This record gives sequence, structure tokens and C-alpha cells, in this order.
Amino acid sequence: MNDNNKTPVEPWYKGLTRYHWFVFVVCCLGWGMDTFDQQVFNLMRIPALAGLMGLDPTHATVAKMGGFATSIMLLGWGFGGILFGIMADKYGRARTMITTIFVYAAFTGMSGLASCWWDFFIYRFLCGMGVGGQFAAGVTLLAETMPGNARSKALGWLQMTGAFCNVMAATLAMCCGILEGFGYFSDFPLWRFLFLVGFAPALVAFAVMRHLEEPKAWKDAIAAGGVKKAGSVSDLFSHPRWRYNVIIGMCLATCGVIGLWGIGFFSVDLTRTAFRFVKDQEARVWNEIETKDFELIRMLANNPKEFLPIAQDKRLSPLNFIGSVPRTNDAGAIYLLFVENSDLNTETVPTKAGTPEERARWETILTQEPQSQDAQTVLALFDALSKNQLQRVQWRSAKNRLQAELDERKSKLTATLTGADQQVIDRAAFEVLTDGIAARAKSITSYVSIWAGITSVLFNLGAVFGTWVIVAVADRWGRRIAFTLFFGASFFMTIFVFMTMGAGKIMSPENEVLIMTPILGFCILSLFGGYAVYFPELFPTRLRSTAISFCYNIARFVAALGPAALGLLTVFYSSYDVAEPIRYAGATMAATFIFGIIFAWLGPETKGQPLPEE
Repeated sequence: MNDNNKTPVEPWYKGLTRYHWFVFVVCCLGWGMDTFDQQVFNLMRIPALAGLMGLDPTHATVAKMGGFATSIMLLGWGFGGILFGIMADKYGRARTMITTIFVYAAFTGMSGLASCWWDFFIYRFLCGMGVGGQFAAGVTLLAETMPGNARSKALGWLQMTGAFCNVMAATLAMCCGILEGFGYFSDFPLWRFLFLVGFAPALVAFAVMRHLEEPKAWKDAIAAGGVKKAGSVSDLFSHPRWRYNVIIGMCLATCGVIGLWGIGFFSVDLTRTAFRFVKDQEARVWNEIETKDFELIRMLANNPKEFLPIAQDKRLSPLNFIGSVPRTNDAGAIYLLFVENSDLNTETVPTKAGTPEERARWETILTQEPQSQDAQTVLALFDALSKNQLQRVQWRSAKNRLQAELDERKSKLTATLTGADQQVIDRAAFEVLTDGIAARAKSITSYVSIWAGITSVLFNLGAVFGTWVIVAVADRWGRRIAFTLFFGASFFMTIFVFMTMGAGKIMSPENEVLIMTPILGFCILSLFGGYAVYFPELFPTRLRSTAISFCYNIARFVAALGPAALGLLTVFYSSYDVAEPIRYAGATMAATFIFGIIFAWLGPETKGQPLPEE
């Protein structure tokens, strides 16, 4: 046959009516704003809990409560997903989706008004219920409204919208973080502002709720079988075909959700760990540990009554210090002992060491006398520390602002030291060291946070492109092939990224993040684009939303073990004295994706088939 006689393939969007486009836009906005709120929570939970609890963001209790908040939201996500999934089958996709948008928008916004940690937890659980229900209702509504030739592409674009809105949230947080560094949000915390933005989706839901109709397929199914059979969990699990499909769907979703929440999202933590390691190593190369950290500790040990109030007044934390070798923090540990008991001295502190090796290091530090100080020495120390501070600032406007601040402080310091006695000079030297260590810690934290934000943006940008590709592959070669390729790519890229990214083994750490992070997002997060296409094709209309909810939300209950497993593996590998155990833990977790390939081939191939009916 002559190729010229072949009928040209029309684009998927040809033939869509205005109402088709209306439903498509509403569903994309609903899911996109849902993921926006999720990303705000991921970025702001630690600052929020630190502010509500009155603790430093680096405090261990804040990290623990942040984990609890995440688990509570995931529990709400699971319960809400199942509840609203059943509601969508019984009472309609459109009205259920609008309800879920109101729920997650209202309680995301309320999170910004929280007065203490426990009401913040309540808002996160209720928000999670709306988040969990929105996807199942939205995917089902879009799948049943779109023509068959446009369904998979429309569902793929729905998932891409979610990834794009993740990028928007991370970008907004980064921009606001930069503004925060310039003094904005000093009276009204940034985390409250970003959570309050979460009220916006409710306005969209209110605007469209009267114009959104239930899909014809759902109306016909309800008319034929009655509302009592719609969303029946017993029917879902009593029918052999639907029971098998929902089990396969839950297994597939579990592999993807563990991959995302137990591996993918921890690429941000990997960046934080790797870049902090790099910056700590810089401080060691510049000999700052001896000239700053240990010198301050010697001065403190010689006169704790005089100097400890200064350090506490300047809010110096044990975590502001850096160890002379990785995975140690001798200065921070000694400082903490003085905070807990100011009656200690250079002779009694080493007796509090945990191991003989630690005691030997502490004795070496404390047996040396602090350097003698005079006015010129203190000013020279101030100049050296100022130079280090300026070297760590990247933005020209911020550097100019810091330079002006340092010039003003030097003028005051010079006036203080003029004609001063030795006690005043020693006190000034201690204040300069304290400011220098605190400024270094702030600079490193800011640098690490910015790159963590960049990692999040790049991860989701990769996902936008990856979602488009997995949908195209699924349409051309089938769902099994698409899942096989992307689960396999996720397996190999996870090992490669976790073992190399940010370590500077191939190129600079910054360039490694810029190149590897979007590739990892391309592989891992795009799997959810495959789920959005595949899961609606496994179930009949009256059970579709319920079944999709079970696939995703039972998977979330199981996948809650993923972050815990990563943490346990990190502790396990740390016993082997490796510098960054999270790398080996993440690489081990990659085995999850192999199971995804197996489950993909156990499931039915649905390429080119209509949505199933009974």
C-alpha cells in the first residue's frame, strides 16, 4: 500500500469540545494546587514546628516532630483517599472532587494560623484527607469525560501539571527565602505566609462548582445498577478480575510511592548532607576549626562564668561548631557540657567524654592555653573573620549589605578597644569569635537550603518531561514496556545518583546536582504519570474511583515504612564508619524498583482497549 494513502493521525486534542477543555483545566488545576500544597508542607514543616515550639530548627525534637507531622498527614491521606474514593462512586465524581479541594485548601490555610504543634497536626491530618481524595476523584472524572483517543494524553498532562506546580511551590519558597535574607518576613514568618497561600484553591472550587457536571458513564452506571452497588468494597474484592487488578495496582503503587517518599524526596536530604560536608571540609582546609572553634572553647573553659552568658545571649548552638574530622564535633560537645553545668573546668570536662579516644582529643584541645589578646590582635581577628564571611556570600547586593554592616561593627569595636583593659579586650575577642562561628553556621545553612530548593525544582522539572515520555511510550509500546523501562531506569539512576551526586567525583558538586537531579526526577516521579493512565483502565465505572483510591492509599499505608527503612539503613551503614551513610542506604532502597518490574508483567496489558465494563 502506498504510504501517501494512509490516514494521517490527528493530534489527541482534535475534536475536544469546550466542555472537555473545561473539565480538563479544572482537573489539572485541582491536582496541581493539591501538589503545590504538598510541596509547601515538605519545605515548611521544620520552620513551622520550630516556630510553634520555640526551638531552633536544627533541634532534634523539631526533626522528630516533623516526621510525626508527615506520618499524620499520610495517615489522613490514606483514610481520606479511601473515604472520598467511595463517595465519588456513590455520589458523583464532580461534587466529590470539589469537596476534596475545599477540604485540602481550607486546612492548608488553617495550618498557617496554627497556634501550637497539636492543632498544626490536626490541620495536617484533615488536609491529608482532602489531598488523598482529590486525585482519585479527579483522575476518574477526567478519564470518563474525555474521548477514548484523548484519555491517556489528558491523564498524562494532569500528572505533569502536578509536577509543574511542585516546581512553582519550590520556586516561590526559594524566592521568599531570598527575600527573608534581606529582612522581609521578620514580623510575619515565611512559613505562615506560604501556608496561607493554600486558601487560594477554595476560590477556584467555588467558581467552577456550579458548572461541573457528572460524566455520562457514571450517570448510566448509577441508573443501571443503583447507587447501593456503586463504590461497593465487597463487590470490588469478591469479583476475581477486579480483586486481582486492585491487588496488582496496590503492589505497583507501593513500589512507586516507596520510591518517591522513601528515595526520591530524600535526594533533597542527600544534597543537604553532601553540600554541608563540602562546606565543613572548606572550613577545615582554611584551618578555622583550630583558630575559631577550639580557640573559643579554650577561652570558655578558662572563664565560663564570664563568657558563657555571652555565648548564650548570642544564641550560639552546639550545632554551630564543626569537627576537626568528619562525624565529630568535639567543640560542640564541650560547649554543651558547659551549657548544662557551668561549674566545669579544663580538668573536669575530659572526664565527661564518652570514649577514651574522645577524652584524649578533649585533653589535647583544653591543655593548650588561649592565645594572648591585645587590641590589634582582636581587630586582625575581626578582619579575618569578616573576609571569610564575605567569601561565603554569593549575591552582590547581599555582599554589599554585609560589607556595610561589618564596617559599622568594626568602627564600634575599634572605639570599644581604644584604651581598654585586658578584661574588656578578652571579652571583645570572645564576642568576635562567637559572631564569626554563628555567621559561618548561618552562611552554610543558607547555602545548603538554597541548593536543597534547587534540587527540589530540578527533580520536578525532570518529572514534567518524564511524565510526557512515559505516556508516549505507554501509548506506542504498551503499559508493561513503559513501566519496565522506567522502573529499570529508576533502579540504576538511584544507585548512580546516591553514590556520586554532590561528592565531586565526576565534576563540581554543584554541576552534579544540576545534571543528575532532573534525571532522577525524570525516572522516579514520572511513574505516577503511568499510574494515572493505567489504573482507570483496570476497573468498571461503578467501582473505578473506589479501586483507584485503594491502589494509591493502601499503598501509602505500606509505603509509610519506606522513610523508616531508609533511616534504619542509614543507621546500619553508619556502624561501618562511612562518611555519608545515607548514600548507601538510598542505593540499597533502589531494590524496590525491581519489584515494580515484576508486578508490571503480572498485571494485564490495557493498550488500545476501552475502559472495562461488566
